[in-house]
Amino acid sequence: MIRPNWNWLAALSLAVTLAGCGGGGQPAAEQPAGDATAPAAPAATATVDPATAATITGKVAFTGQAPNRVRIRMDAVPACTQANSEPVFVQEVVVNSNNTLANVFVYVKEGLPGSFPASGGDVELNQRGCMYTPHVLGLTVGQNLRVKNGDPTNHNIHPLPMQNREWNQSQPPGAADLVQQFARPEVMIPVKCNVHPWMIAYIGVLPHPFFAVSGTDGSFEIKGLPAVNYVIEAWHEKFGTFTQNVTVGASETKQVDFSIQG
Repeated sequence: MIRPNWNWLAALSLAVTLAGCGGGGQPAAEQPAGDATAPAAPAATATVDPATAATITGKVAFTGQAPNRVRIRMDAVPACTQANSEPVFVQEVVVNSNNTLANVFVYVKEGLPGSFPASGGDVELNQRGCMYTPHVLGLTVGQNLRVKNGDPTNHNIHPLPMQNREWNQSQPPGAADLVQQFARPEVMIPVKCNVHPWMIAYIGVLPHPFFAVSGTDGSFEIKGLPAVNYVIEAWHEKFGTFTQNVTVGASETKQVDFSIQG
């Protein structure tokens, strides 16, 4: 009987295995991952020469009968009443003495050529006298929102976004500031306090820094713009949105006024 040569069979098996794995050469270099796993290249940001930057200014006029302002009753929370020496009113419609509107968020809605870097620094939302201050504010995507509690009572900050992550966080008196960010553009995000139902603020989150909020004289100013055509939108919590088209040239200041009927 012929016995099999087991040593020869073992050698043959090893040779086949090595051939299937690439043989006894150097191991193949690891291939780079495809586009699905490669880190995305950062988007190029546009810059504007300060010497040629344009500016848009304007006012938000109010026409019609100004509504009677409703007083906020804080009697159930002594810490809130004690923090206010004067009556406090609902801020839904604030008509200035020159017949303009405060708290109107005005921003570039369309027309920017390219993307622009986010604003630096933190944007503060204060709680003082059991009211949010400011009532309307803006920041850029990824910019820090710093929430402060200047009251001797507990607050519960609760933004209600549609495009961003909702969060709800308590802040006792004397607690550290809360710092949050928003990852996506959204106009506007209402913010409430779960402890004090009359507290309300609005946050505009934009992918660029070209926005403003009308003040106590109804005016606004948007600086540092490229010289192109724009759609400018004005947002008000009660009266809705209004848009205008405007073209600004290099180093030009163009006035864009809005008129809102009450």
